Amino acid sequence: MPVLFVGHGTPMNAVEDNVFGRGWAKVAKALPQPQSIVCVSAHWETAGTLVTAVKQPRTIHDFGGFPRQLYQVKYPAPGSPELAQRVAGLVTGAELDESWGLDHGCWVVLHRMFPDADIPVVQLSLDYGAEPRRHFEIGAQLAALRSEGVLILASGNIVHNLVMVEVRGDDFNEPFGFDWAVEADRKFRALAEKRRYKELFDYRSLGRPAQLAVPTPEHFLPMLYALALRGDDESLSWFNDQPVAGSLTMTSFVVGA
Repeated sequence: MPVLFVGHGTPMNAVEDNVFGRGWAKVAKALPQPQSIVCVSAHWETAGTLVTAVKQPRTIHDFGGFPRQLYQVKYPAPGSPELAQRVAGLVTGAELDESWGLDHGCWVVLHRMFPDADIPVVQLSLDYGAEPRRHFEIGAQLAALRSEGVLILASGNIVHNLVMVEVRGDDFNEPFGFDWAVEADRKFRALAEKRRYKELFDYRSLGRPAQLAVPTPEHFLPMLYALALRGDDESLSWFNDQPVAGSLTMTSFVVGA
């Protein structure tokens, strides 16, 4: 299976007809049909690494202040305790969890990619105490799943600074990026292409644009999981590479397509 890193942006992408949702749907149609999905989302941070092991994960509306219609969206995909056990067996120190469900970093994207919600989904958490290199290592430990029909979806945003968001006009997704956001996105993209992962691990040493782009690491780290799964002969296919609201980028890629 290919591997995806997706910039998920605003939760409204679940219900608005826009270029990003159409981009996710287009990629989904080009993929082999997944047997199941493992999602690494920016929105589930835990002490240690956890994997959801519930048979029917709940749809988590982990946000506030949005239109009522968004809270009515459900993504009733089944879980897979068996896949959760498999993931826990691959990832050193991972433990099973029966309290979480599917947060918006996961279901907003899957709602557009696989609207029938008939593919089993488990989530893998981000250990907030781990360094970037450790997150990369965890991603690499998932490699065997690719040959088992499992789609690995990493969901975050390469540039994500909500404090500096600036919406111009009525459309949050109107293309617009501050110079530093565009510069940082291009730098991170170039490093990923050239497999210069050590520099990505130490992103804060890359200067002020990178520091502004990643004020907190949770949206940046999922990208490392996807990059860790890139084979020696595999390229990155980029899509949705657009800045929005000044300080976010929706840049996404497929590994192995």
